[in-house]
Amino acid sequence: MSYRVVEWSTGTVGRHAIAGIDARDDLELVGVWVSNPEKVGKDAGELAGLGRELGVKATEDRAALLALKPDCIVHTAMTDDRIFDAIEDLISFLEAGINVVSSGPVLLQYPIGVAPDELLDRIRSAGEQGGASLHVNGIDPGFANDVLPLAMTSLSQRIDEVRCSEIADYSTYYQPVVMSEIFGFGKPVEETPMLFHPGVLSLAWGSVVRQIAAGLDLTLDEPLVEKFERIPAEEDLDILSCHIAKGTVAAVRFEVVGTVDGVPRVVLEHVTRTHPDQQPDWPKPARGDGCYRIDITGEPVMSVEFNHHGEHGDHNVSGMIVTAMRLVNSVPAVVEAKPGLVTALDLPLVTGRGLCAPHL
Repeated sequence: MSYRVVEWSTGTVGRHAIAGIDARDDLELVGVWVSNPEKVGKDAGELAGLGRELGVKATEDRAALLALKPDCIVHTAMTDDRIFDAIEDLISFLEAGINVVSSGPVLLQYPIGVAPDELLDRIRSAGEQGGASLHVNGIDPGFANDVLPLAMTSLSQRIDEVRCSEIADYSTYYQPVVMSEIFGFGKPVEETPMLFHPGVLSLAWGSVVRQIAAGLDLTLDEPLVEKFERIPAEEDLDILSCHIAKGTVAAVRFEVVGTVDGVPRVVLEHVTRTHPDQQPDWPKPARGDGCYRIDITGEPVMSVEFNHHGEHGDHNVSGMIVTAMRLVNSVPAVVEAKPGLVTALDLPLVTGRGLCAPHL
């Protein structure tokens, strides 16, 4: 089968999604939505940096794209600073009978126990009304802390704790709003950014903890436990997203912990630097500047470190690619899934079917 697809945005993730859609023989790109008026009318191949045209022009005409009646929308638009507006967009796609794979809002990766019941009912109703499915995923929250750790637990005889960590240098990560306003890099230490207000970490990454717990049939204590620390810069630092003055926040480490009877059972951890030399006592990747690490204590004790980098070396570029491709490669399974919200626990094995290079 071939599936007709619209790409929704062409930013740091969307441009790679276009390349991924074009690489699959079973996907046909039929439309591209953009929010920047300067991109309107430009060919998708140009916006994706492919060096060739794909014959699909970008538009900001939402109604025209929905009228195409695509099988699926690959939604990679920024949602971190417009969560509720983004959710309304996703619901409207479902009501129009269009399946969706989306990189956010991340609370929908596994929203049970995170999102309000009224919202989940609206999504289910929209899916049933339109006969369409919604899947929110990526790399984190996503594959690195849902499919990967749960697959590892299939080797366990006894599980004491599952810990999923992202350990990365974000100096080449370009998302100014996320870096400055949400994480608080370059802000005074005494100022509390959005991410570290009570409950926000659990809203953003609690879905990860709850989905692993659901996969292991654990009933967690409420609420989830949040921990964080922020470290000031020892000197002025310029990174891709912002300027970090000496004394302002330059590194953060946080955890979202799911406990059972007060004992930690599922832990989501982020160790985020803006220079590789910061906080040498914090966990570091075995190689490179970024990794995802799964540690399972019990019998046996297991650890897997998942490293990635782009062809030209940068792990933040490849982070955008793996996020995009987890969505793109999920399109066939999501289109064929039951209507409503589907999670990684609901989907069959997703692979890179058809993507092997013809000449090695």
